[in-house]
Amino acid sequence: MVPALSLWLPILVAAVLVFVASSAIHMFLNWHKNDFQRVPDEDGVMDALREFGISPGNYLVPRAESMEVMKSEEFQARAKRGPTLFMTVLRPGDPSDMGKQFVQWFVYCLVVGLFAAYVTGQALGPGAEYMAVFKVASTTAFMGYALAHAQDAIWMSQGWPATLRSMLDGLIYGLVTGGAFGWLWP
Repeated sequence: MVPALSLWLPILVAAVLVFVASSAIHMFLNWHKNDFQRVPDEDGVMDALREFGISPGNYLVPRAESMEVMKSEEFQARAKRGPTLFMTVLRPGDPSDMGKQFVQWFVYCLVVGLFAAYVTGQALGPGAEYMAVFKVASTTAFMGYALAHAQDAIWMSQGWPATLRSMLDGLIYGLVTGGAFGWLWP
């Protein structure tokens, strides 16, 4: 057994390498460019929504307050009439100003690395072979980076192609994490 906090170096190196890999994927490979579709009359839709002053957050339209309301004929008619949507409203601002998101992403990479360290440290002892460390750390990191994306396809109607691309990203991040842990394992 290896204590997770004694693995601070592989956790940090893996987080940095995943951050760099994700930056390369999103800036150069461009395979996520079609993950979101454009609405018809984008300016008109933006102008119409702006009138409501909707605060940043997640929204469901139509939204039932209870299961009884959801079963009502009135609600059923509204849902059938449509549109039905999940909507995330962001704060207005410069879309290239992503400093806060980058910091949060790096912290998330550290957290996934910490869990990979914990699981790998519980499974293997000091001096474990590279491939054993790689397998456990990669699998654990893949789970942290990729598996939850399927929920968006299942429950939020995100298309499976976009979901699978995000899960492929998670596989790459998991492999990078496993490589860092295998390389720096005590």
